[in-house]
Amino acid sequence: MDGKVLIYSPFSKAMLTRIAARFELIDAQGKPPREAFSADELGDVRAIITAGGEPLGRAVMESLPKLGAIVCYGTGYDGIDRAAAAQRNIVIGHSPAANSAAVADLSMTLLLAAVRRLLTADAYIRSGGWAAGQPSLRLAPPRGMTGRRIGVYGMGEIGSKIAARAAAFETEVGYYSRSQHDVPYPYHASLEALVEWCDVLMIAVRAGSDTRHVIDAAMLRRLGQGGIVINISRGSVIDQAALLTALQDHTIAGAGLDVFEVEPLAPGALSALSNVVLTPHLGGHTAESHIAMQDCVIENLSAFFAGRPLRYPVG
Repeated sequence: MDGKVLIYSPFSKAMLTRIAARFELIDAQGKPPREAFSADELGDVRAIITAGGEPLGRAVMESLPKLGAIVCYGTGYDGIDRAAAAQRNIVIGHSPAANSAAVADLSMTLLLAAVRRLLTADAYIRSGGWAAGQPSLRLAPPRGMTGRRIGVYGMGEIGSKIAARAAAFETEVGYYSRSQHDVPYPYHASLEALVEWCDVLMIAVRAGSDTRHVIDAAMLRRLGQGGIVINISRGSVIDQAALLTALQDHTIAGAGLDVFEVEPLAPGALSALSNVVLTPHLGGHTAESHIAMQDCVIENLSAFFAGRPLRYPVG
């Protein structure tokens, strides 16, 4: 075994099998490390594996005196107190682009389900309405995909794949991000300008303090009554209370959400709506994506324990 690693977030055993073959793992199963293990057991832990969106702060780092690396299983790292890690010279790694194709696929799945009212159609059949010849006003012909204006917020690995997939549906694609990219889609000078232009907003921006609740009530009003918002980024990017109101009063037409402000999402007002499609944060959850993410974790840990720079460091 190359070294001792604490599993900080709850992962299934299947997700850790390949990693466990290389490293000595101790699994906190989602509990605070000091509750799961004694100080002696934590004393020689040199690395952590975590889900990047899960809060991991200074107190956890201070409970691990030999901690030198935090490795995220996935692309995100917004839950980590990066300032605290830097003060202790703890390096942070992640799995960039490992699940980008899968997440982009789900974004289009959510969009198509919202546009074509898939949940309503499914319920119509399951309830016996179709077989009984009952009319369904909610199955009136919707506007299709052709000619829609798709605004992609964030043009990283995931955003660029979303844009390519959306373009294949004979749509117009535009984007906004912190910088312009060499892509065949027009750049909008601000997020406000993008939202004014598009009728579908695809959120693929990295979460952070600068993007928290950036999609608020005012932005949703800009999107308009025919607008649809799809979020496969982080729940914090959207003001969820404002989104609920916008869906209830038809300020916008619909939404597709794979991420939420608080996860797991409990049944409530949002899940009761028929104009929103919900999935349980499974954008990157494909067999191929997990293998790719595990490869990144293994390469990062191998480099760290060999005294080399991480293969996939957080910049």
